[in-house]
Amino acid sequence: MNNNNKPEKVTIFDVAKEAQVSKSTVSLVLTQSDKVSDKSREKVLQAIEKLGYVYNRDAAALRSKRSNLVAIVINDLTNPYSAQLAIGLEKHIGALGMLPMLVNTNESFERQKQVVNTLKEYNVAAFVMCPAPGTDKNWVNQLIQSGFPVINIMREVQYSDAPTILPDNQKGTMLATEHLLSQGMKNLAFVGGTEDISDYHERLAGFNTAMRLHNEHTPSVIVPSQTNRQGGREAFKELYAQSAGIEAIVCFSDVIAYGVIEEIRNAGLEPGKDIKVVGFDDLEDSRMMSPALSSVHINANEIGKRTCLVLSELLDKSTPPLRTLVDVKLIARASSDQKVAG
Repeated sequence: MNNNNKPEKVTIFDVAKEAQVSKSTVSLVLTQSDKVSDKSREKVLQAIEKLGYVYNRDAAALRSKRSNLVAIVINDLTNPYSAQLAIGLEKHIGALGMLPMLVNTNESFERQKQVVNTLKEYNVAAFVMCPAPGTDKNWVNQLIQSGFPVINIMREVQYSDAPTILPDNQKGTMLATEHLLSQGMKNLAFVGGTEDISDYHERLAGFNTAMRLHNEHTPSVIVPSQTNRQGGREAFKELYAQSAGIEAIVCFSDVIAYGVIEEIRNAGLEPGKDIKVVGFDDLEDSRMMSPALSSVHINANEIGKRTCLVLSELLDKSTPPLRTLVDVKLIARASSDQKVAG
């Protein structure tokens, strides 16, 4: 019972309950979307009339039409490559006359769902997303089916309907591994990454392919870890405990490689001489390290450019390619080749 005798305000949830439809269906009717059936529209309009719901157009102004906001949903902004990538995306999205909105999910699928639900209220034009671990294809597909274009970058949600822009991960680690094998390295390891992200499997596949083509009997060790510097430290400790004769390490990322190099030194060894190291991402800091870190270079600007080409096609209701690979190249430096000065 309402003790102050004021009638309770009818909400969109009340309308949805009365019409026996979802809140999003009511929103689609209110914003005059063509993505709702005539039957559902009629049920919603009847519920609005019966309950006396008043649509506050001022409050809903940002939601009444598709805005020019593009949500950039990044998995981990503490990773320097993610920040580099976001800058590239912002530049190209801005060139389309649209406004990028950057959010961080901290590698949490639950957090990702929360921020996406909030951003849906602003009817963003599209989601450009580096999916958090555990992102489900059904969740991605439902987001697309509700009228929001989605582009996945850097990671793939297998069998989802979202077009994906990826670096050529397999080629990258294959180049890195072949580079080490060509110098006569025998005992190699692949370090870092976790099994719940697609790029781990792709980069590991490139490493394994190179090892298999070179000599299937060449020893190799695989040590997964969290995708941060501490993960690299812990992975090297584990690796060195089980294989003290390791000669070279292909790292999942530069950040992993930084932790590996620290622990190589802590073990009384010299990185680049006693154990060779190659990273992946080619961060700005990598060339300034001692020794300078060899790394697989991903062009963040090209990722941004390709993403915006796909975005333009989606907004024009065209059908873009489902999977776009961006080329990579190995930059050899002193951490894996003493003949290279930096």
